[in-house]
Amino acid sequence: MAQRTTRGRVYRRCGCQDENKKQLGPWCMRLLEDAKHGTWTYAVDLAPEDGRRRTRRRGGFASRTEAAREMAAALGGELRGVYENRRTTVAGYLREWLTIKQPTLAPNTYAGYKACVERDLIPAFGHRRLLDLRAKHIDDWITAQLAAKRGTVTVYRAVSTLRNALNAAVRSWRLRYNPAKHSVPPKPRAEERTCWTPEQAATFLRHSTQNYADQLTDLFEVMLGTGMRRGEILALHWSDVHLMDRKLFVRWTLAAVNNGKLHLGQPKTPASRAWISLSPRVMTTLHRQAAIQMAAHPNGRLEGLVFSHGDGSPLRPQWVLDQLRKRTAEVDLPKIGLHDLRHTAASIMIAMGIPLAIVSKTLRHATLATTINLYGHLFKDSADQAVNALAKALDQADAEREDAPAAIDASARFAA
Repeated sequence: MAQRTTRGRVYRRCGCQDENKKQLGPWCMRLLEDAKHGTWTYAVDLAPEDGRRRTRRRGGFASRTEAAREMAAALGGELRGVYENRRTTVAGYLREWLTIKQPTLAPNTYAGYKACVERDLIPAFGHRRLLDLRAKHIDDWITAQLAAKRGTVTVYRAVSTLRNALNAAVRSWRLRYNPAKHSVPPKPRAEERTCWTPEQAATFLRHSTQNYADQLTDLFEVMLGTGMRRGEILALHWSDVHLMDRKLFVRWTLAAVNNGKLHLGQPKTPASRAWISLSPRVMTTLHRQAAIQMAAHPNGRLEGLVFSHGDGSPLRPQWVLDQLRKRTAEVDLPKIGLHDLRHTAASIMIAMGIPLAIVSKTLRHATLATTINLYGHLFKDSADQAVNALAKALDQADAEREDAPAAIDASARFAA
């Protein structure tokens, strides 16, 4: 009934029960009479952990050979520190990975991962066993997607998600290598952002003030005057605005997951949770907004969101974007998105000669490299200034050296 090896055993068992509803397992008499009754199982003792004996059992195999092969793989995995399960499919593993990752991801990030998994990865690779996935399968899929005119950004994100998921499998010793490690195509170059000039930004704000003079006018003024992100300005609370100190603190961000449910959460990075200084223009705007809200609630106090609907609920990002584009079109300015207001603020600071380190600090980037990667193309004039300053210093050194002998001769004649 059972085949024993040096370690572990392979045997047949079934789900039949006795009169007490207890499974008979390998002791069912039908296993002796009917070769097709039950399925094959293996059991193997693994190295103890914390002094406790561990037995690994896996069943449901169609033949003794298949069960024995899986047991050998389990023993080999113990030796290498990799426990591979041939019954795990790519679909099953990816969904398991998503479940584990969800608590550590921002809602929008999780939604993006889930979309890649369900829309692209599972239809393409989900039917395969995790251990049978090869780099060729991934490369063939990439080639087919690009030939079908799928966007390079979409393909990159899908394969990058797969690589991240399989890296987790390698770290948890469920795979010996990551077949997607070298399959991810080069990251597509980001399109250059459209930024307004100071004149265009001023024109937009002036038009909005003269024709609307509403809270969105103030919202756009604060975004352009601080470089805050869309979600940060929509989640700004009065409790984080310190008008006496001319500062505000970025504590929250608002996200619309798949343009649906609004989610209030932590900012993008730890560096994003920081103080922002307020210019006189922004101070005037916030005082005006405070006066409007105090007039609406004369017996109350400033609390809740700085920018909100009448009932205190947050503004929807898509509606704010629609209003931005509507007002932009009215004055025939280049079409931009809400995040481009942040880029406009950065470009204006750079154009005014603010040092890059200060710009990075004001935008609350995690590293200075992030600022350089995003706005390096805007530093052409600064580069000219740098090399011109270098040339000027060398020319000045040459001039001083040429003047030195004349000064020595004059000194000698005076002494004589």
